[in-house]
Amino acid sequence: MRLPQIINSLLETDLYKFSMGQAIYHQFPGYKTTWTFRCRNENVHFTEEMVDEIREQVKAFCTLRFTEEELEYLDAIKWLKGSYVDFLRIWKPRYEDFEIGTDDECGLTIETKGTWLNTSMYEIPTLAIVNETYFRMQHDYDKLMESFRERLDAKYARIRSGEWYAGIFSEFGLRRRLSAEAQELVVEKFSHLNDTMHASSRFVGTSNVYLARKYGVMPVGTMAHEWIMCVGQGNHKHNPAYGNWYALDAWVKEYGILNGTALTDAITTDCFLKDFQLTYATLFSGVRHDSGDPFEWGEKLIAHYESLGIDPRTKQLLFSDSLDFERADKIYRHFSGRARVAFGIGTYLSNDTCVEPLNIVMKTTACNGQDVAKISDVDGKGMCKNPEYVEYLQRCIDWRMSHEA
Repeated sequence: MRLPQIINSLLETDLYKFSMGQAIYHQFPGYKTTWTFRCRNENVHFTEEMVDEIREQVKAFCTLRFTEEELEYLDAIKWLKGSYVDFLRIWKPRYEDFEIGTDDECGLTIETKGTWLNTSMYEIPTLAIVNETYFRMQHDYDKLMESFRERLDAKYARIRSGEWYAGIFSEFGLRRRLSAEAQELVVEKFSHLNDTMHASSRFVGTSNVYLARKYGVMPVGTMAHEWIMCVGQGNHKHNPAYGNWYALDAWVKEYGILNGTALTDAITTDCFLKDFQLTYATLFSGVRHDSGDPFEWGEKLIAHYESLGIDPRTKQLLFSDSLDFERADKIYRHFSGRARVAFGIGTYLSNDTCVEPLNIVMKTTACNGQDVAKISDVDGKGMCKNPEYVEYLQRCIDWRMSHEA
């Protein structure tokens, strides 16, 4: 490797990977998935030297194992069970599950294939490796860090003074962070926000489990789109338009009333609400927004709760789509007093510099040998290799929405 090792602990992933991982382990251990990398930026190119470095960094990641101290930390999270922690004791990443090449316009292809238990755990570390490798090898990293620190200090000052009000917020930036150093600066700095006399916003934690443990803040995260996509579309006997029901049902079987923030936009929020009726709306503590207009979405969810006789002030609306503090401030002021409002803020905190951040993703593109797809509340967020399958999924959703009372 040319660079220092980027991922140094298997805890260096988002919490929802463990939340989903436990449910996969107990309910879907035989599911197999394919994940595919995509860079959405135009005019970004990964050189052969970068690709070689990414390979070496992934190999180094695959040598890691959980320590007993890390497992004790996971075991103390109230919804994680001893059986899953014991599985993690023997679990290890497999470099054989990776295919890393150069046959793409951006110069980088990555695909992982294997059990869902394995491949789900590769997404976040792989994206962090790609990001840090690119920025360290493409740009003057010291200058990037200088601009990063300046911008971070300015944000912190405006939040601390109350100029911006973000209510309750968490840091969600691991997958697209500038570097491990940069993300740690964010968590370390904002972990002191609650100690200041004048801060009106409250920093509650980070999705990065490693940093949550290191700085004594809350690890944050429940489910991702992969959960609804694979549970809802991985069983080929099921109608995928009912995928949310299958996913919510499996989640409740695993966690009951614990760990309950439902993601609404895997196959559109309108379709989600067909299944998010009284039982699930009561059991889940809240819902997460990840695409579409946040104000329209929030109004729709508040109206839905009210139609079920549930006071929306007892439920959390978690916003996590391309947020900055200014946008969070507007959303909070709009919904304040009508629901419990919270924010998960990613790239704006972990990769805000003088150059444009990467917009890279790794998405599930197949489950159990068949295509899977996401149809969110806005165009451009989906990723499927087979347009015919996307059309089929859309037809299933449209039929349900037009025929089901």
